Amino acid sequence: MIEQELNQHPFSLLSEAGRRRLQEGTDLAYFQPEDIILDAASTSDSVFVVHKGCVAELDVNAPDNRRQVNIYAAGDLFGAISVLNGQSRYRFLAEQQTLCHLIPARLFLELCESEPEFGHYFSQCLAEKNQRLAERREGGVTLAGFMLARVDECMRAPLIMPERATVRDAVAALKQHGVDSVLIAHRQHYAIVTKTDLLSALVMQEQSSDTPLVQVAETELVAVAPADYLFAALTRMTRHKVARVVVMESNNAVGVVELTDVLSFFSSRSYVVGLEIERAGTLEALQLASARLPDLVNALMAQGVKMRFVMDLLASLNGRLMSKAYEMVVPAEHQRASLIVMGSEGRGEQILKTDQDNGLIIGDHQQWPGCDQDMQCFTRTLLSLGYPPCPGNVMVSNPEWTGTVSRWQQRIHDWAEDPGGKGLLNLTILTDAHTVAGDPGLMEAVRSTLFSRCSDDQLLMAHFARPALQFSTPLNLFGSLKKPQHGIDIKKGALFPLIHGVRAMALQCRIRETATLARLKKLVAAGAMELAFAEDLGEAMEFFSELRLSQQLAKLRGENTQVEDNHIVVQQLSSLERDVLRDALHLVSDFKQRLSRRFHLEY
Repeated sequence: MIEQELNQHPFSLLSEAGRRRLQEGTDLAYFQPEDIILDAASTSDSVFVVHKGCVAELDVNAPDNRRQVNIYAAGDLFGAISVLNGQSRYRFLAEQQTLCHLIPARLFLELCESEPEFGHYFSQCLAEKNQRLAERREGGVTLAGFMLARVDECMRAPLIMPERATVRDAVAALKQHGVDSVLIAHRQHYAIVTKTDLLSALVMQEQSSDTPLVQVAETELVAVAPADYLFAALTRMTRHKVARVVVMESNNAVGVVELTDVLSFFSSRSYVVGLEIERAGTLEALQLASARLPDLVNALMAQGVKMRFVMDLLASLNGRLMSKAYEMVVPAEHQRASLIVMGSEGRGEQILKTDQDNGLIIGDHQQWPGCDQDMQCFTRTLLSLGYPPCPGNVMVSNPEWTGTVSRWQQRIHDWAEDPGGKGLLNLTILTDAHTVAGDPGLMEAVRSTLFSRCSDDQLLMAHFARPALQFSTPLNLFGSLKKPQHGIDIKKGALFPLIHGVRAMALQCRIRETATLARLKKLVAAGAMELAFAEDLGEAMEFFSELRLSQQLAKLRGENTQVEDNHIVVQQLSSLERDVLRDALHLVSDFKQRLSRRFHLEY
């Protein structure tokens, strides 16, 4: 075998010694068109790697028009399962003049036995294959760089004071130990006091130094576990707008992770961006912080960070950007209204900034005479932060997407009476709604109406779920990947049916979570889906999202500009990527069949 093929997956899993054995023991064979390379039910003496040409995999027991199972091109491997199982299930036929490297079966089995990582590859599930693929990205392993750090590696011992301690005691303790916070044992739980709390109590509130410490403490702690990844702690800090988390184990405080601890571990500037957002006091400063997000995405992807962590962090940062902009634009007396985001932002799955999808819910008794003008200003502010306008005008600048709780509840009933028209689309958009600023209770009141009106209406739910079947899965009749020159639409053919199908099931089961991965977990808990299938769907969604994001980032760099948005050119993927993509698309096809049965649709 040549060096280029030895460096491809799965041969890259072999040690140097294993590669040398492969190099020395491999032969090369030539096949004419229509030659049977390996027949069904026969024993294989070799594992084959296509060097040049094309090989068809045929199911000889299937009808003639459905025999083709797969196509193998240069760099693809076949016959391994035949060697492991003792005989071939399918026939492998040369479709054109073909050169194949032949790995003797005995050598292949010896390598699988002596090098477990190589052998394990041939019995992996989709999740494991996806992880392997992530590990091959530039930058190394899935938990590269900062993802390697766990909370217990950088936490500091907590400074815990008794409940009877005073403000004076806390000031002295902070100075003595050189820390920024203390914990108080309070009613069999803990409370936290920071330097900022103490300054506020003494200066702003004019409290006495003898004031009991518990009176100035924060009792709602943001907590993590010692074994959590530091990245998860970072995300929690960003989401809750705090500069420290308390490390809890078996209801005991065992550590504290401060901002300075986090910064010492993180080289990607992810928390630095969050800090810039928090500190931004002007729109110009917020624009500068917002402009750093694409670079952060590039850095995270280059380091091999798993997609779900990237989505989680970026959702938190985007949410804080919008919340900060809302605070800058909306008068303080009106900020208790609920600013909601929908679409990919509502699901927490927006990586790069796409269209604005937002709305505003106002309390029934809240008076806001200048609301329309303030929302026009807010939309312009988001435009300046890099969020394009929504082509469908689903924005707070459109009065149809603002209103009181009662107005929103009436809209839901009106939309539900129009399942064949725009009402269905609006219900779909609202189902992903998530509050990023203001009172989340207003959105929950609207969501309760959404559930009570829609979830048990079987005819309406059938209309709601049907769009998941609207686009064909990019597999041919034989289960192989379609390979059009212009690429396959990964959004329509893969992401949309998966996300919308899960959304429909979540609405039917009254699941309040809006993120697809969180919805999958709740569907398992509700008994609506098996754990293994849900995990595979989650892995498939992450893989599709990663392919799409890679294409988007390439376009931002001025590469692949001839490829349409959301399109992936299969021929540009590696053998392993094609393998994972094919498996993931088969999952989508299976899921669509399940949806068809569940909602009584014609598939």
